[in-house]
Amino acid sequence: MKGSFHMAANWKCEVCGYVHSAAERPECCPICGAGSDDFTAMDAIGVQPPQGVGTGSWRCNICGYLHDGAAPPDACPLCGAEASLFEGSPQAAPSAGSGPSAGPIVIIGAGIAGMTAAEEARRAAPDVPIALVSAERGLPYFRLNLTRFLAGEVDEPSLVMHESDWFRQNRVDLIDAAAEEIDRTAERVLLSGGRALDYGRLILANGSHPFVPPIGGAELDGVMILRTLDDARTLIEKATAGIRVVCVGGGLLGLETAGALAKRGSALTVIEGNTYLLPRQLTDEAGSRLGTHVEGAGITVHTSARVAEIEGNGAVDAVRLVDGRSIPADMVVLTTGVRPNTSLARRCGLSVRNGIVVDDRMVTSDPKILACGDVAEHLGLLYGIWPASYAQGSVAGLNAAGGDALFGGFPPSNRLKVLDVNLFSIGLFQPPDASYSVYEDADRTVYRRLVLRDGRIVGANLYGDTDLAVLIKDAVEEGTQIPELTGLLEQLPGLAEFCGLKRD
Repeated sequence: MKGSFHMAANWKCEVCGYVHSAAERPECCPICGAGSDDFTAMDAIGVQPPQGVGTGSWRCNICGYLHDGAAPPDACPLCGAEASLFEGSPQAAPSAGSGPSAGPIVIIGAGIAGMTAAEEARRAAPDVPIALVSAERGLPYFRLNLTRFLAGEVDEPSLVMHESDWFRQNRVDLIDAAAEEIDRTAERVLLSGGRALDYGRLILANGSHPFVPPIGGAELDGVMILRTLDDARTLIEKATAGIRVVCVGGGLLGLETAGALAKRGSALTVIEGNTYLLPRQLTDEAGSRLGTHVEGAGITVHTSARVAEIEGNGAVDAVRLVDGRSIPADMVVLTTGVRPNTSLARRCGLSVRNGIVVDDRMVTSDPKILACGDVAEHLGLLYGIWPASYAQGSVAGLNAAGGDALFGGFPPSNRLKVLDVNLFSIGLFQPPDASYSVYEDADRTVYRRLVLRDGRIVGANLYGDTDLAVLIKDAVEEGTQIPELTGLLEQLPGLAEFCGLKRD
């Protein structure tokens, strides 16, 4: 993209999504332990249009592809959807939210989005007062690392993003309190304990909360969640060797939590309503392979299973499934997804759908208020991933301090390492109709699926070996014709034969 700004070099861990800001790659990822080679340059965190030239963002409502320009493309390069199926609008001029802050910057939420917003606001505006409001007591920490902490792989001090000295040296007022109300007329935030903060710009980075499904018995002693450091501490205290733990939800958090508690000697069972694990990231073949691997690690897996009730007399003693089976349990961990914390925004009258609606500058329906991270909805998308929260926090912080930065969006892709298995997915790895063709390549430990349309790769799923992930990601994002993918074709000779290409 043209007009990119760079505060410092940014490197994204392709395994967990952690973003490292420095001139060089780190030797290893502090979050997941991935090596230096697993970091790639993260370009265009924000985009500033050339003077006098408008730019816009358009999202394909069919596959989620994001297009930058004054108008949508004639057809989506991923799924072929026509221009009328794109959502968005040009942004030819700065929004009312741009320009210097007329007063203090108040940031609600001290996760990665809020912390990054504070860092970038201070860098852009050395003298403006900045307050960072955190509902959790103590120093902000890497939430992404909680399952590693739960597994005993990292200690508690290594979770901290910045020590107390950083806040003092950068004159960021870290406040332990809950934001209770926003008075948009007075431009003031009311906090628990009766304190009030006036703002010139307000940034909502207050994240999300665990979704607790309406299951009978969810209030019993022994039913847990994992969202905060306090949650992790409680789980460590209760998860003694031999305790029977049921994780409800076979997504990424559920599997990582199960793996972590299994390392502590607990007996783990995972319940997933879908027919296979990680249904949002994997095909049925890859998900089934992962299930076999997880069971080989000593974790019992029940797929196509739904919880009817958590049973017990004051405390958990079993989980009863809809089909009548009863699974003995001393503890249940609900890992059933999250929901954005939109209540504060709704009560003060901001535009909210699934999340707080923002434009490319992270500005809400009130030009004095911005939003970023898990709570923000951009072009209909709630990302809920580390790189997006980092990027949105950067844009929100810079714009609150008087910048004119844009968030360009991220293509739908995931590169994960789950219980020592490497996984990758991007784009339409599940073909929606017969106009797509599917190339598959598999052996005992590796599975590859490429989804093709109109001579291009539009989606992929890799299991066990993700060495081709960067080549495939570039091919999908750039819409390159398959005959031009010489590097990929050399490593996947079967793809050339599948596509009817002659090889020298």
